[in-house]
Amino acid sequence: MKTKNLIFDLDGTLWDSRVTIIKIWNEVLGRHQLIQRELKPEDMDQYMGLLAHDIVKDIIPGISDLQAQELLSEIVAEENKTLHLQGGILYDGVENTLRSLASTHSLFIVSNCQDGYIESFLDYYQFHDMFVDFESHGRTQKPKSENIQLIMERNKLSTEDSVYIGDTQTDYDSAKANGLPFIFCTYGFGKLSDSLDEPSILKFSDLSDITN
Repeated sequence: MKTKNLIFDLDGTLWDSRVTIIKIWNEVLGRHQLIQRELKPEDMDQYMGLLAHDIVKDIIPGISDLQAQELLSEIVAEENKTLHLQGGILYDGVENTLRSLASTHSLFIVSNCQDGYIESFLDYYQFHDMFVDFESHGRTQKPKSENIQLIMERNKLSTEDSVYIGDTQTDYDSAKANGLPFIFCTYGFGKLSDSLDEPSILKFSDLSDITN
């Protein structure tokens, strides 16, 4: 699959931030006495890649939209500050592979995260120089498929020369909504429908072989 433009998901594709952010969720929800037991990192697996508002509504059934939004404001502010200082865990081979790919491809990120989350990732690892552009749900309030479209329009990318790389069914659906080929990261948090036969990578460094 020869291509010039690589558009990445973030969580479950480039890094795992669960250990860092779970402490923040426990602290904020505990302060408001909204959880019976502390959440564990693996409790977040099912939610990675989803919109934060939907995650809160699922963790705390019956919570009002207003209260969910107020909680999210606290969580988001704390997450961005903490991730900027502590980061998450890069998957094996991410840094070296990205640096190699950036010399031959144009790299982008589109994630369902809050505004400031991608920036924290880029700041902590000093990856700004490797990525041409990025977009998030938090900044546009648009679904991932539309944010991919924004990135493509803004940077004049063609479907023939671009691919989306992610780890969930939502990632796949968003890529296909834009006519993009998709590469599935099997090491991430999600899985694809059994009926789908997409190119996949077992580890991030495999990306160099599949896109050149």
